[in-house]
Amino acid sequence: MTSPARSSARRIAALLTGILVLAPVVTGCGGGPTGGEVTSITALDYYTDGTEHTQWGDMLTDCGRTVGVRVEQTSVPGASLIPKVLQQASSRTLPDLLMLDNPDLQQIARTGALTPLDGYGIDSSGFARGILSAGTYQGRVYGLAPNVSTVALIYNKDMLTEAGVAVPRTWDELKAAAAALTRPGRYGMAVDANATFEGTWQFLPFLWSNGGDERHLDTPQAAQALQLWVDLVQSGSMSKSVLNWTQADVHDQFVAGRTAMMINGPWRIPALNQDENLHWGVAPVPVPQSGRTPVTPLGGEVWTVPQNPSRTRQEKAARVLACLNSPSNMLTLAQEHFTVPSRTAVAAQHAEAIPSMSAFTDSVAAARARTDELGVEWPRAATGIYTAVQSALTGEQTPEVALSHAQQTATGR
Repeated sequence: MTSPARSSARRIAALLTGILVLAPVVTGCGGGPTGGEVTSITALDYYTDGTEHTQWGDMLTDCGRTVGVRVEQTSVPGASLIPKVLQQASSRTLPDLLMLDNPDLQQIARTGALTPLDGYGIDSSGFARGILSAGTYQGRVYGLAPNVSTVALIYNKDMLTEAGVAVPRTWDELKAAAAALTRPGRYGMAVDANATFEGTWQFLPFLWSNGGDERHLDTPQAAQALQLWVDLVQSGSMSKSVLNWTQADVHDQFVAGRTAMMINGPWRIPALNQDENLHWGVAPVPVPQSGRTPVTPLGGEVWTVPQNPSRTRQEKAARVLACLNSPSNMLTLAQEHFTVPSRTAVAAQHAEAIPSMSAFTDSVAAARARTDELGVEWPRAATGIYTAVQSALTGEQTPEVALSHAQQTATGR
């Protein structure tokens, strides 16, 4: 599980414009059954990391064995996946089983290239609402995620103890703690505020937890959330370099002792565990006021069954998909990748076994899919948000003005 921002909104939108006209043709290919035994199916994902590719390959092989097929796995770089999928859709060569970053699902389902999973009798009970929403288009589930991720506050225990600072739970506590932890060569707080969807992803917990809404970015609630980040930078508690940092950069700053707290995801835990001298903890993202529940975004990939001339191949692929989403396999994948199982009961079991996952698991229960409100229009809003963050943190515009412009970007006016 890596960064949740894998693709360019403009690039996907341009490619989709060309493919949408093909939807009726592609959909028409998936109708009737075909004869002959199916002994193998194909799967496409973006797990190119050697270890990750092998782990998923082993799981696909095991699930294929239970279904009676061999799964031929192909992995391509994240940036290449959507162009490849759209090209395959146009040439009617889609794989039997397709993995998508969850924000991309709605745009691909819109083309008619995917089949709804209710047609295969797949069990989607026990999934958190936000997770099901991430795989839903126009009221029907097209994709399921075996596991998901989100973000939380990761802090250096030794630095907080030395400064006499308690783990912050509210925005006021966060500002006070970040100031107390800041000293020459070290900032109190770090986020990823770069000009990509990753920067938007990190800002969403602050926007959403304050009642902000991507449908209406020009609101006091949204401005207050952005003002918090502006205050942290202007006070010197957070480096202005966050404008260029990725989540990997934020992690590196934390491990090097150059920041005492950071917003990041559970996929960082294996690397954090490698340093025996680094004593760290995890807490929910601070909220505006005590008693509120943090609302964070869902990261992770959904598995789908594309349209295919062979109904038999589709059914085999659907059975493999169901196997990937079984409770036991969810738990195995979560343990391998430090992610959160998508079924609530399995997630609780996982958090009990690995306490460092508890804050992430708790947050997933109330987490939201980025496409939940805007569907296929989400990329425009995401672009407006990270552009507003950049403008406000550089001091070019006030949060109110920057978010007013973001609203114009989101609505296309």
